[in-house]
Amino acid sequence: MIEAPYDRESAMPRIALATYDPGTEPGQDTDLPELVRALTAAGADAEARCWDDPDADWGGYDLVVIRSTWDYSWRPEEFAAWVERAGALTRLANPAAVVHWSTDKRYLGELAAAGVPTVPTRYIAPGEPADLPGDHEYVIKPTSGAGARFAARYTPHEHEKAVRHLARMHTEGFTAMVQPYVAGIDVSGERALQFFGGRLLHASRKGAVLAPGTPYDADKVAHPNLERWQPTEAELAVAEKALGAVPGADGLLYARVDLVDGEDGEPRLMELELVEPNLFLWLHPGSLERVVEAILAATEDVTG
Repeated sequence: MIEAPYDRESAMPRIALATYDPGTEPGQDTDLPELVRALTAAGADAEARCWDDPDADWGGYDLVVIRSTWDYSWRPEEFAAWVERAGALTRLANPAAVVHWSTDKRYLGELAAAGVPTVPTRYIAPGEPADLPGDHEYVIKPTSGAGARFAARYTPHEHEKAVRHLARMHTEGFTAMVQPYVAGIDVSGERALQFFGGRLLHASRKGAVLAPGTPYDADKVAHPNLERWQPTEAELAVAEKALGAVPGADGLLYARVDLVDGEDGEPRLMELELVEPNLFLWLHPGSLERVVEAILAATEDVTG
């Protein structure tokens, strides 16, 4: 059991772990109950609250940690308003400015300009022509999304199908990202380096999410064949460079850095997840204590 760093006679810090309402379906965040239990055992008054709960008093918490608000990309305007509101009432982790920046994947262009090795990315906004590659396989996905929503891969011979995909996204108001399909994913997978409290927490590797021919609107397995991973020095270097280029990086409580191998075999940034990354504590049970310690330390910064 994790020992409580707080005086039991003093007021316990109140912590909310923001999640989503799964409705009639089972909740997908398997880490959440264990995290609430461990924080409570460590001396906190911790609970999970749905981010859109109209009865939640966010100002009554010392810290609100965004954990699994996994429906936010379907309701981006509502979520953005909640982030702003909660961030004004209490300490929000990650901070509102970081969350707003991270929910628009056009940040990849900013990071590339800052010298971070990234997967080459172009953007096609509503009203712009469907300028798609004609000589290599590529991926289309929205600049705001999660869980491979509205994402698909195409060959040059599937141009018309890809144009219809773009049209649907533009109708929904999304700007599209167009990236070359990184063949290294099929060989070495995609690596997720997770940081908590400013330190590497653990790393995982998963297989390719986008199978050839899978429709953009099909349900996809977001983390196929997930396994533990020991990051290389090169991967750590790219991750640290990417995180160092985030505006407001000193306010980060957590981060996930997704990497793939480029054509030269060197790691490239695929995505930063600074909003609600799955922690995969079931795969890395030894990380629970470190997550709890980091959350409590963030609370001490407020209550101390």
